[in-house]
Amino acid sequence: MKKIILTFALVAVFLPVLAQHADSSAWEFNADAGFYFIPEDFFILPVFRADKNKLHLEARYNYEDRETFSAWAGYNFNGGRKLEYTITPMIGAVVGRTNGIAPGLEMTFTYKRFELYSESEYMFDFESENYFYNWSDLIYSPFDWLWVGISGQRTRVYQSGFEVQRGLLIGGGLKNWELSTYFYNIGSGDAFVLATLSVRF
Repeated sequence: MKKIILTFALVAVFLPVLAQHADSSAWEFNADAGFYFIPEDFFILPVFRADKNKLHLEARYNYEDRETFSAWAGYNFNGGRKLEYTITPMIGAVVGRTNGIAPGLEMTFTYKRFELYSESEYMFDFESENYFYNWSDLIYSPFDWLWVGISGQRTRVYQSGFEVQRGLLIGGGLKNWELSTYFYNIGSGDAFVLATLSVRF
């Protein structure tokens, strides 16, 4: 219990520092839900993000483990012309079936119709082994409303014969809504489908 309190105390210390750098611009919100259709199982992974200029806040459930919640605070670095980028270092607290503290990093690089997105964290687990998580997508958009690509993720929330789940993705968008479908471990007994629905507001 003391470790959980310490974890939230650390996040509470960093949050006011980050908030000082958020100007008076409007907040931007993004909510998405990942629907995992895995062999003999199904679960939902919701993520909520809020950004105000440099300040980034995030909440996740079922990400580090089932029935586990994580809260994040980070700082956005944006820039580039031909190659645009957003790099967001973060610190997070994890509580639930798994408890710990984690530094994290989210990165997006965009060049013309190509985009590389990666989110990673190294979780210092208070009760078990530490673990490195990563989710990366490389996509190409032939049209503004359609994209295809490859994806890989390393996670403890779903175990298979592969250390890294790898696959293909296809997605589309309409106004503020996006739907992407991932096909992981194609051709193996560990194949599964992930559908992610997201909305910006």
